[in-house]
Formats: sequence, structure tokens, C-alpha cells
Amino acid sequence: MRERGSMTTEAVLLAPVFLVFMLFLVAAGRIVEAHGEVAGAARDAVRAASVQRDQAQGQAAAEQAAQAALQDSCANGPRVEVEFQAAEGGEGLAGGLAEAAVTCTIDLSVVSFLGIEPQKEMSASAVAPLEQFRRMK
Repeated sequence: MRERGSMTTEAVLLAPVFLVFMLFLVAAGRIVEAHGEVAGAARDAVRAASVQRDQAQGQAAAEQAAQAALQDSCANGPRVEVEFQAAEGGEGLAGGLAEAAVTCTIDLSVVSFLGIEPQKEMSASAVAPLEQFRRMK
């Protein structure tokens, strides 16, 4: 008879712990999802840059692709940096590489009461080859 009500007491004590654990899982899932979105935007940006005729058009195409991929995810829009590298022994950029780095600030204010920063900066980069037989300025 002494254990009467012990199940209720255990439930009252464990329910908040379980709820906080679930919220941590939600926050971790949001962070992983955001990193995947930024990595996908970097991949899209470098693909868009690698098929352009010159570096200025490549930068513009990369920014447009990253903006389209991250339109609702970034707090202030993505920052995109594109770098073109010439191939060894090649003439111009043909056969070289394009690298795009995308940085995005995501909003985590929904779960910030758990001690997580309300905004987190995520970044990712991707590399794509430039066509060997296409002239690029």
C-alpha cells in the first residue's frame, strides 16, 4: 500500500525531462536539415557558375542559384563566393575548377530557450570542373 501514487509521481517528474529531450532532438534535426540545405545550395551554385562564359556571369549565376535554393532558410540571404582556378599547363580557365562557398545565417529562435544560439551561421562549399574545350574568360 505504500507505493500508491508512485506512478503518477514518476510521470510528473519524468514528463518535463522527456519534453526537453524531444525539443533537443527537434533542434538537432533543424541544424542538420539547414546544413543539408546550405550544402545543396553550394552544389547548385557551383554548377550554375561552371557553365557560364566568364567569371562575372559565373558569380551572378551562382548567387541566383543559391538564392533560389535558400529562399526561405536564410535570415539575410546567402553570401556566395566563387573562385575559378586554371588547369595546370592549360590556357585560360578551360579544364580548371570552379569552387563556390555559400554561407547562410539560420534562425533557431524557436528553440533558443534550450540554451541554443538564436541564430547560427552555416557554410558549405562545392567544387565542379570547368569544361575542357570551352573558352572562359
